[in-house]
Amino acid sequence: MKNDMKYTDAFEELQEIVQEIQDGEISVDDLAIKVKRAAELIKFCKLKLSTTEEDVNQILKELEE
Repeated sequence: MKNDMKYTDAFEELQEIVQEIQDGEISVDDLAIKVKRAAELIKFCKLKLSTTEEDVNQILKELEE
């Protein structure tokens, strides 16, 4: 996965994959690839959210001092 990827880009790609799966637009041959990519995107998004939460908490803590 690209290191310069933004959360919104990853989330949009994930939404596209989910929509393709729901619509049945993915062939059986491509399904495993799409599911693997979706898992990578979910992992990236979770990490980004966690990191952002930590950053915000740190900023708030510094403001309280």
